Amino acid sequence: MTAIWWDQSLPLWVGCRRCSPGCDHCYALTQAKRLKVGVGDTLTLQTTGVTMVAVTGLTGFALSENKALATLPLTCYVLGSAMTTIPASYLMKRVGRRIGFQLGTAVGMLGSIACSFAVYMAQFWMLCAGMMVMGVYTAFGKYYRFAAADAASVEFRAKAISLTLAGGIVGGVTGPEMAKRTHDLFVDHPYMGSYMSLGFVCLLAMLILTRLDIPKLSEKEIHDPGRPLAKIMRQPEFVVAVLASMLSYGIMNLMMTSTPLAMRAHDHHFNDAAMVLEWHVFGMYGPSFFTGSFIKRFGTVPVMLVGAALIAISVANAGYAFHHSTPAPGTILLSTGQSRARAWGLTAAAAGGGV
Repeated sequence: MTAIWWDQSLPLWVGCRRCSPGCDHCYALTQAKRLKVGVGDTLTLQTTGVTMVAVTGLTGFALSENKALATLPLTCYVLGSAMTTIPASYLMKRVGRRIGFQLGTAVGMLGSIACSFAVYMAQFWMLCAGMMVMGVYTAFGKYYRFAAADAASVEFRAKAISLTLAGGIVGGVTGPEMAKRTHDLFVDHPYMGSYMSLGFVCLLAMLILTRLDIPKLSEKEIHDPGRPLAKIMRQPEFVVAVLASMLSYGIMNLMMTSTPLAMRAHDHHFNDAAMVLEWHVFGMYGPSFFTGSFIKRFGTVPVMLVGAALIAISVANAGYAFHHSTPAPGTILLSTGQSRARAWGLTAAAAGGGV
């Protein structure tokens, strides 16, 4: 019997039929399983992220005596994520992706408890501390997409990252919907129910991670210093990738952090703000189904430039929208542009050896 090996196809949507014990070791089966885990955990990560964006600015506004500090808890969230990103990578190099991810979700559950307790006690600075802990959880979760890249062939890497990001579409719906149903769960403590629900989402992520089977690195790979970080950072492609990701993510954070507060100031209901966030996430993750193909067909720079143009249009639209309608159209343009710029940045960074 002749064995024929094929390594260029991955039937994600239809799938192939198991026909013999040899299928147990099929590369496509392994890659598809890892990709499903990545999609599932990105879903939970996005659910927690959008829920926090929906309620934290408003919670900070309610708890802070100085209303100018209303978005400080979200700043602490970003700082916690930024400070933990590199240490999380080194930790997972030592203990493996699965253990590292599960530690991250455990931290997320602790952050959920801290934020809930802060709302119960009406302690603004405790909320800031709890959000910083949630940032640590998010730092680990940001590597879900790179776990998908680890499991994919070089040719499929861009699509694998894009498809993993697309798992955020469902999370972008469940997050705001969860926020709408839990923000007033405790009448005397608005938004406490939303923070409590984050702990259950983190628990679900931990259960999904039990299915992740990316092999640990060998001792040789663990002790291999790899390419010096300074050398990687000097690559022009890496610099542009980081700048594209940084600017697109920064603009997105600026607009989406302020959106719930701005909509409240213009007398929109909380459910309206949640709806805008849903459309934002749809615009951010929906294009992920085909952004990888666009990068492969048209090249990275044209895709990034299209994303930059969409972001510029959304910024121009933002001021007009708040006074004449809901800001949903502008946030869709923003998120679509940001998704293209970020997917390109992630692909370029992965290709450049930066992860």
